[in-house]
Amino acid sequence: MRKISRLLLAALIAAAGMLVATAGPAYATLPGFVLSSTTASLPPTLSALATGKRITYVTTNINGGIITATGLVLTPKTGKKNRTVAWGHGTTGLADTCAPSTNQTVFWNEARLAIAEMLSRGWTVAAPDYPGLGTAQNHPYLIGASAGRSLIDNVRAARNLDSALSTQYVVDGHSQGGQGSLFANQLAASYDGNLVLKGTAAIAPVNNTQEFINYIPGDPAQGYLVMALYGISVVEPGFKPNNVLAAPAEAQLGVLQSGCLPEILATYRNFAATDLVEGGVVPDAVVAKMASYENPAQTPLSAPVLIVHGTLDEAVPYFTADLLVDQIAAYGVPVTLETITGPTTTRPSRSR
Repeated sequence: MRKISRLLLAALIAAAGMLVATAGPAYATLPGFVLSSTTASLPPTLSALATGKRITYVTTNINGGIITATGLVLTPKTGKKNRTVAWGHGTTGLADTCAPSTNQTVFWNEARLAIAEMLSRGWTVAAPDYPGLGTAQNHPYLIGASAGRSLIDNVRAARNLDSALSTQYVVDGHSQGGQGSLFANQLAASYDGNLVLKGTAAIAPVNNTQEFINYIPGDPAQGYLVMALYGISVVEPGFKPNNVLAAPAEAQLGVLQSGCLPEILATYRNFAATDLVEGGVVPDAVVAKMASYENPAQTPLSAPVLIVHGTLDEAVPYFTADLLVDQIAAYGVPVTLETITGPTTTRPSRSR
């Protein structure tokens, strides 16, 4: 992970408790408007480097509707450079208790290491929970355009708290967050207003899901697929995951609200493919629907990209990285692939 952090830092360097009450009601519907800010409790490795604010802020859903989201703004205690990095965390779960801003047990170690490196360079870190984690609405898991908006708007929120921060920013993310960081890159030109995106780093980003969805049923990681089906139902209420899931999988759906990623993966780990989905295969129409929401690079990106992917990644197959690089390059956007021998994503255990 330290090797990954150094690679990300090199790319990013090259690219370059309060309540907001002074603005009128109209401002409260602007993306990035900070509705509330309180002192955050940070893991010891980060509290030594930064002060933290847990914020509630305005963002939008994929249809442009105004919603609220929560997240963190971490400010370096020393050497502050007035530059902002948005950090997109990997999968934590679907329930409110799985929001990293309030639950340090799902503040994964790779996130702590990456954020610590950024803070040590003097960068302010904007780290969203993503919509639906810690707020009233459900979490649209792996709906990339949702995560991308919350990443950009968390940067806006950071600047609303600290006007000294530059308009220039970069986005960095892992797995689900890597996917979100690429969607943020796609959205930036039309969505980020006066901000200026300088580059994106994505570690093992979810992409080209149609190439591997039907290898997931029967695999120990098949809990991800259950969550992904429910992510679609958040943005398409007419989509019913139970029409895809087999009865044994349906019987365990309570874990989506009672647990986070380790519990979800453990619940479904040993299911046979036919116990997870009807007939053991996800229907082609559902595969296509998932790909339409989940695959980055379906529209042009606007800033340079670094992809970091491990040859033995346990969640996103390495072969997809080559496909993704070609798709990004086709838009004329500079893209670099750094290959790590071994995993870039491992499945968290319950004790983590």
